[in-house]
Amino acid sequence: MKDLLLVVDMQNVYLKNQKWACLDTEGCAERIVSLIKSKRFDDVVFTKFIADPQASGVWADYNKKYADVNASDFANAMVSGLDEVISEYPVYQKSVYSSLAVPEVLEKCRNADRVFVAGVVAECCVLSTVLNLIDLGIYTVYVKDCISGLDRPKEEATELILSGLSPLHVLVCTSGSLPGDV
Repeated sequence: MKDLLLVVDMQNVYLKNQKWACLDTEGCAERIVSLIKSKRFDDVVFTKFIADPQASGVWADYNKKYADVNASDFANAMVSGLDEVISEYPVYQKSVYSSLAVPEVLEKCRNADRVFVAGVVAECCVLSTVLNLIDLGIYTVYVKDCISGLDRPKEEATELILSGLSPLHVLVCTSGSLPGDV
């Protein structure tokens, strides 16, 4: 069984007191580091959102609205809590919600038996990525204590949506109750 940990957009802009602060980005970073250090995964991949300056349509509007975030090196940098592990793995840039828009990430996911998903934002980039994985028929594990959303109701709504697809298409669990080999 080949397991991949896909870590979505763990960037500073999602830290406490930042513009797009999520509930527990710092705690998620700690739990993600623990998962990686456990050596349980055959591969680990990180993505980060970087605005496309040539975006069109709604993405052009989005980039204009959030130009201050897009221009900030600090906001776009990966959370420092990941420093001890991130240098060992690739970090791929994306300019849309789903991490599978990156060809290298898509290939790694297709080559895995299961993809375990962690990161931010639960109700946006993480959800889009998970739904793409499901559509591709890739067995997906949503590691909910390693995922943070903008607020509790949105996090819970995301889990509720995914519970309708569970356990066949996606398994929702915590880092302490990861499934073993099947």
